[in-house]
Amino acid sequence: MSRKILLIEPNYRNKYPPMGLMKLATYYRNRGDDVRFFKGDLRYFAAHLLCEEFLSEVNEPKLGKHVPKLIEHIKTGKYAPLDTIPDFRNSAQETLLKEYRLRYRDGDFPQFDIIHITTLFTFYWSITIDTINFAKKFCSKTGRIFVGGIASTILHERILQETGIDPIQGLLDKPGMLDADSVDIIDEMPLDYSILEEIDYQYPAKNAYFAYMTRGCPRKCPFCAVPRLEPVYIDYISLVKQIKQAAERFGPQKDLLLMDNNILASKHFDKIIDEIKKCGFKRGAKCNPVSDYDIAMKNIRVGYNVRAYTRKIIRLYDQISEKLPESEQADFYITREEQNLLYAEVASLEAIIKFDNIARPLYEKYIQRFKRPSMRIIDFNQGVDARLVTEKKMKKLAEINIRPLRIAFDYYSMKDKYESAIRIAAKNGITDLSNYLLYNFEDTPDELYYRMKLNVDLCDDLGVNIFSFPMKYHPIDDPEYYDNREYIGKHWNRKFIRSVQAVLNATKGKIGRGKSFFEEAFGKNIDEFYKILWMPEAFIIHRFKYKENLTADWWNLYKQLDEMQLIQLHEIVAKNQFEEKIITGDNAIDSVLKYYYIQRDRSS
Repeated sequence: MSRKILLIEPNYRNKYPPMGLMKLATYYRNRGDDVRFFKGDLRYFAAHLLCEEFLSEVNEPKLGKHVPKLIEHIKTGKYAPLDTIPDFRNSAQETLLKEYRLRYRDGDFPQFDIIHITTLFTFYWSITIDTINFAKKFCSKTGRIFVGGIASTILHERILQETGIDPIQGLLDKPGMLDADSVDIIDEMPLDYSILEEIDYQYPAKNAYFAYMTRGCPRKCPFCAVPRLEPVYIDYISLVKQIKQAAERFGPQKDLLLMDNNILASKHFDKIIDEIKKCGFKRGAKCNPVSDYDIAMKNIRVGYNVRAYTRKIIRLYDQISEKLPESEQADFYITREEQNLLYAEVASLEAIIKFDNIARPLYEKYIQRFKRPSMRIIDFNQGVDARLVTEKKMKKLAEINIRPLRIAFDYYSMKDKYESAIRIAAKNGITDLSNYLLYNFEDTPDELYYRMKLNVDLCDDLGVNIFSFPMKYHPIDDPEYYDNREYIGKHWNRKFIRSVQAVLNATKGKIGRGKSFFEEAFGKNIDEFYKILWMPEAFIIHRFKYKENLTADWWNLYKQLDEMQLIQLHEIVAKNQFEEKIITGDNAIDSVLKYYYIQRDRSS
């Protein structure tokens, strides 16, 4: 008997889709279950589900174009949205809708047999816990709720305490972990990309295959959670089958994002690169444009995740409408309205298939024919280990369309190894590079500055592009800090952290090539860097607005303080708490402190 499965990702912002849930979708769909995915406001989701049930019960397709109004009434109880629906008020349909409104109010939501909720980093703690607890309203009396992912592995006991649900720790890497009769290893299953069509949220990383070719990492870096998330290093996972299955069902994807944590550590490295080339990502490879319309229709016709592809096809109709000449838009809209093809909630398969002879030529004419082949990109998203870079391995990497090549630079003590890796990459024609610069761990501000400056200098020296992303360390499993971002490393203080973030806000979180830009942002030398770290926040953010007046006045007064006064000033400023004015009684110190109460613009 088919089970109703609900897969949930909490409503936080993230770049990459939930690979674990995509594998679960494949697993349950292969078992004949009805799988549904949601990311967003669960209260809206409840109202939406109730609206679907209402439309099914009332069986009046003409109500399809009023779906948003029906959902709004179910969710809020307001009658204004219903007033605009012809002949609806005081009808039997409205009476029935009131019952669904009461069900929403009372928390009587549609039920699922199995619910899976993924978790990400622990600084999304509140959203995650609220999601888990609210999701219980969707679980049938005999149903089960599973919680998995990063936070559930790192803080499983805490999740159990706050939700009463004992989460899954680690990977679903053995048969029978969810169903005793299953021989499938869920972690090895292909991804179901179709579930991404079920939601409104758009992941920044899209039109890409997501995969692993290795798992885990042989290193045990003290700041890293990988040893707990993936404790066993698996040095080869075949890619060919993953790509083939995804392309056949969901169409070729332009890019390849590999989420491996240390691919250079694999003894099968050459084999991995050759397989990536075989999958269509050799240097210079391009991707021919695929027809989203053809993929959606193919899956609709074979009955694969019809719910998702119905939503997709309705969105494609909307795209067609936007491209049509004004003289054709009205007729296209009217025809859709007559066939109840304005909203996915009431669109039937029969109507979609019948409408194909109208929509397909228009899609080809106004959208598909303008698409052009584009360069395929491969990204080892978690970066490669500079300590394992060799001439031979870098030459091999240069055989694929890697952009950017991410090389870890976690410690300043790695300087020589890191610089050597960059130079070897440039020598082999890899000129688009990137890295994350971990700070606020055991490093000093000096070390962050010198790492940033090294990258800028290497850009000029080698003629390459290196984008650096300073990344603040946070202990995700510390009882004091797991649910906030308040951790301050032993060589840092709250003001320094805030100052770095203020600069990064202006640079959009990254540092690229351009010495003059870097020196303006972070200083020409270490002394200027510390001047910026101690600078009032408003002056950092609005550097040019205040540079020749208030900033200069602050700096002149600051330089006049003696050593003991500076110590006292720094003790106050380091806390970065300026909600209430602090008076020390020392006129020289107080004359400097007054600048820290200048507020930055709210729009910044």
